[in-house]
Amino acid sequence: MTGPRLLVVDDDADLLKLLSMRLDAAGYDVTAVASAEAALTHLAVQRPALVLSDVQLPGMDGLALFDAIRERHPALPVILLTAHGTIPDAVAATARGVYTYLTKPFDGRALLDTISQALALTAPQGDAQETGDTAWREGIVSRSNVMAEVLAEAKLVAASQASVLIRGESGTGKELLARAIHAASPRAGKPFVAVNCGAIPEALLESELFGHVKGAFTGAVSHHRGLFQAADGGTLLLDEIGDMPLPLQVKLLRVLQEQQVRPVGSSDSVPIDVRILSATHRDLDVAMAEGLFREDLYYRLNVVSLTLPSLNERREDIPLLAQHLLTRLADKYNKRLNGFAPDALKALSMATWPGNVRQLHNVVEQVSALATSPLIPLSLVQRALRVPSMEVLSYAQARERFEREYLVGLLKLTDGNVADAARLAERNRTEFYRLLQRNGLNPGLFRADSPVAE
Repeated sequence: MTGPRLLVVDDDADLLKLLSMRLDAAGYDVTAVASAEAALTHLAVQRPALVLSDVQLPGMDGLALFDAIRERHPALPVILLTAHGTIPDAVAATARGVYTYLTKPFDGRALLDTISQALALTAPQGDAQETGDTAWREGIVSRSNVMAEVLAEAKLVAASQASVLIRGESGTGKELLARAIHAASPRAGKPFVAVNCGAIPEALLESELFGHVKGAFTGAVSHHRGLFQAADGGTLLLDEIGDMPLPLQVKLLRVLQEQQVRPVGSSDSVPIDVRILSATHRDLDVAMAEGLFREDLYYRLNVVSLTLPSLNERREDIPLLAQHLLTRLADKYNKRLNGFAPDALKALSMATWPGNVRQLHNVVEQVSALATSPLIPLSLVQRALRVPSMEVLSYAQARERFEREYLVGLLKLTDGNVADAARLAERNRTEFYRLLQRNGLNPGLFRADSPVAE
């Protein structure tokens, strides 16, 4: 197994080779590049666990590289290597978020110790073969950079007691991320309890959260411990918090402020020790502006905000997720399912996913249930999708399509008047006629008096 992945940036070829050899010998997986531009290209493909960069680089310097990294990957640690002349810049950079800097020449042992300390403060990256530390995020399958960044921040915040608001479209896996945060936290050995605030009627939600005593209302035939008490010492996820009724928001705020709950019908309060995670697909800023969500509660819940990307924003994960789900569902249906035919996998990758991972799961479950061979064919995937797939065009094809649709739009707008259409396109009539001829368009068909005009 290799250790965490490091990205090393230095334009000195000899030093770059020396650094690579030293870090490789220490067990790290090293990618070495000679410029900041090359580093950003590698970052776009795969997120490392740490960046080690010289300050003085050709083109974009190390400080500009750090600013670019901070914008895209705020949780990614950066260590700068600096000559004596650039020490003031490096010191200033630490105030902006650089983990630390080392002056040249530096001691090899000090370098390894500094890297080890930086990695200890951040979330381990890479898959199980690289780090062996993925148990906390079990069930979250991904290789995308955008998800790697979310998971890195989740691992960092898990170690604290801060309340976390998880945002994301329906089906993106907000509860999975909440469970991962709990599993990586000091409360991992205590209960994790989740409640969907939008799925329980208002009249019952208060009792469900805070509990009730016997006789508190009709049907309360015994004492009932609420979910806050059930999660004592652990973590409580308030899913779809944006759907919580306003009167209950007031009571929830009081519980968070006082760290105690009062069961319905009781005059006594019960102390609780619960970490609150909340999740929503709604825009709470809009809800606050409309008076549907309390601002004071919002700031109590939104100490740290994590946003899960939609499946359309992490398309590189679709084949990985599809195969993972297929393997699990093969066991459920007791079938030998080896994978997807290439065109079937392409159809999955190109489809639009308004329902995100939940929708993908449903599609894969349907093809698993109907499959009669080990390899899932395109026909089953198309049947399950029931939506047109995204068409991937070459640049030339996309340009030709755009040109034709653009010309059609102009001719419709001008009722087939070539002079007016050419003027709108800022082209002379001769050139415009050539464009029409190339695309097989007859302007006469677009005139209002044409029998086939639309």
